[in-house]
Amino acid sequence: MRKRILFVLNDAPFFLSHRLPLALAARDAGFEVHVAVPHDPEPVAIITAAGLIHHDIPLRRGARALFGEISLIRAIWKIVRNVRPDIMHCVTMKPVLYGGMVARFARVPAVTHAITGLGYLFLREDFGARLQRAFIKRLYRFALAHRKCAAIFQNPDDLKLFLNAKLVDANIVTMIKGCGVDLEHYAATSEPGGEAVVLFPARIIGDKGAGEFVEAARLLKRKNIAARFVLAGRTDADNPTDFGEAKIRAWQNEGVIEWQGFSTDMAATLQAANIICMPSYREGLPRVLIEAAACGRAIVTTDVPGCREIVRHDENGLLVAVQNAQATADAIEILVTDPDTRKRMASRGREIAEQEFSVESFVSRSLDVYASLLPRSEWPDQPNPAETPPPPAGNG
Repeated sequence: MRKRILFVLNDAPFFLSHRLPLALAARDAGFEVHVAVPHDPEPVAIITAAGLIHHDIPLRRGARALFGEISLIRAIWKIVRNVRPDIMHCVTMKPVLYGGMVARFARVPAVTHAITGLGYLFLREDFGARLQRAFIKRLYRFALAHRKCAAIFQNPDDLKLFLNAKLVDANIVTMIKGCGVDLEHYAATSEPGGEAVVLFPARIIGDKGAGEFVEAARLLKRKNIAARFVLAGRTDADNPTDFGEAKIRAWQNEGVIEWQGFSTDMAATLQAANIICMPSYREGLPRVLIEAAACGRAIVTTDVPGCREIVRHDENGLLVAVQNAQATADAIEILVTDPDTRKRMASRGREIAEQEFSVESFVSRSLDVYASLLPRSEWPDQPNPAETPPPPAGNG
């Protein structure tokens, strides 16, 4: 019987953009690859066309209703009992917490957990957030205590938090910074001419710094700085810091920003900009900033976990204080008015992407994690190649 890998994630487009290359590598190594994500017609069509087996799960990232959470756990349990995976790979918070619980009770032979960021509950300090955080930490501790488990972290700050809180055993930890990018697809290109375009390439939510970006644009327009400020991302009703379409339209009507909506070709979107700005509050390791560096674009972002692993201050971008629109505006102004500095940072950003963030390196290191749990001598020896359409590249 062929060995089986089950991926559990919270979003089908996220799987395509962040884990599809790894799943294809496992498929080509002979594994039967299963993917449990909420149904989304277009991404799921790509998943199945690649020879992977899709399983629908009732997961909503922002949902908190007890019945819904129980239904999700039951769905994961049913899939695990039917698939009987040799390795289970859980990515993002709910899949790690609930998938990890199921893996322990169902006696899944081996589990890989990817800690890709801690979410808004780890940013807030109100009583309700602290109470939920305490409960979630207990769930993490249980999920990560599987007898044959590997935990992948993307930045040292998240790892330190987990180690200090005794949520994970240091012996099972691996640091893999991000999911890598296709350096051919995200090619370095010359900047477009004309008025500088400053791009915010993420979901239009508070935690990504959308509010600070808009306020920075407002401050710079008052100073008559010649630049266009563009939002390229979707709203996210499941996130409590979502601004919503009405608010974004109001910004448009004010003349502060332009809104392009969700991008299905992120490389082209980044290459059409001069400066990338995402003043996020905290990240696991934001892929879009790696993509921006690979495309040869200077970056303005915050000096917070995840972002500072990609952007080195005054090398490939500028780091600013979190939740500080004025500091964000000042950094943007420096880059708008100094094309030579942008060019220097663009060149260094491409170097960093090539040296540290290739998708080939990510896939190879991830397969090494699998091999630490299931020795390569036990891997299938019959490759299972399939005709694979290119995945869409979007922003989240």
